[in-house]
Amino acid sequence: MNFLRSLLLILLLALLGGAGYVYSGVYDVGADAPHSVPVYWLLDIALDRSVERHTAGLQAPPLDDPQRIAKGASEYHEMCDGCHLAPGMENNEFRRGLYPQPPDLSKPVDATAAEEFWMIKHGIKMTAMPAWGISHDDATLWAIVAFLQKLPQLTPAQYQAMTAHTAEAHAEEHDSVGH
Repeated sequence: MNFLRSLLLILLLALLGGAGYVYSGVYDVGADAPHSVPVYWLLDIALDRSVERHTAGLQAPPLDDPQRIAKGASEYHEMCDGCHLAPGMENNEFRRGLYPQPPDLSKPVDATAAEEFWMIKHGIKMTAMPAWGISHDDATLWAIVAFLQKLPQLTPAQYQAMTAHTAEAHAEEHDSVGH
């Protein structure tokens, strides 16, 4: 009985100490101050385990359809390459200010298609990764995933060719609004 009381007292003190630490404001939440190693480790585990759990049983549709890939290229160019880059793109002002730094998706990443879909659809809290499922249907999100499967193999010229029509459409839209 004394062991159980002692354990409960230790847990209560740890909880109160943790709450006091958080409430004190000592922990720097600025995006220009990296997390401590233990905090980063906990957040990384939470991310990995959550995505694994939520994607269990999620099956990707066929991702090799050229039309699906083309649609994904357009969407990626429109919404993603500012943070996640593209072949030949350098780090930019906006991306440098993000913490944690978004993965460079023009290079291979360690995620399944289902995991990519889930992260695109639901976003990731406190990382600036938006939940695109709020504004886009699943077919569009799978198209982005299909494109992501090809992105690391693309040269800058191939990426430009795949996304040129998106840039042209934006220029035309901008011209029509301006006049």
